Amino acid sequence: MKSIDIAQKKIIERTAIASGFIKLSKESILRIKEHKIEKGDPLSVAELKAIEAVKDTARAIAFCHPIPIEYTEAHCELREDGVEVTVTVKAQAKTGVEMEALYGVSVALLNIWDMVKKYEKDENGQYPYTEIGNIRVIKKIKNDSTV
Repeated sequence: MKSIDIAQKKIIERTAIASGFIKLSKESILRIKEHKIEKGDPLSVAELKAIEAVKDTARAIAFCHPIPIEYTEAHCELREDGVEVTVTVKAQAKTGVEMEALYGVSVALLNIWDMVKKYEKDENGQYPYTEIGNIRVIKKIKNDSTV
């Protein structure tokens, strides 16, 4: 087993944007809008935890190289049927930042689920409606003109 050798690669500016979605019940959506989630504001928490996760990606993803993250932005948008999370990551590095963006999105979505799960459960304690999906890289940018 071994990681990818990036020793000879050039350091360039790299950006990745990823997104994902959590489908929620109408009750949870209304509670989020009205700030009536017992654990607090899931959107603010999700954005904060996404930023923290980006910085910790190399510890969670087996073959990710630790890279110096220079910028992270996380945004949660409440929709009619759930929440869309978008994470942007930038770095001057020898390898891309798409795993960092994807990991940030994933952690944000899991935090939202954790904060609203009380309202998502049915009478049997199951989650018939809640679903995380469509986690993807929207865009990757490599700017070769940087040093």
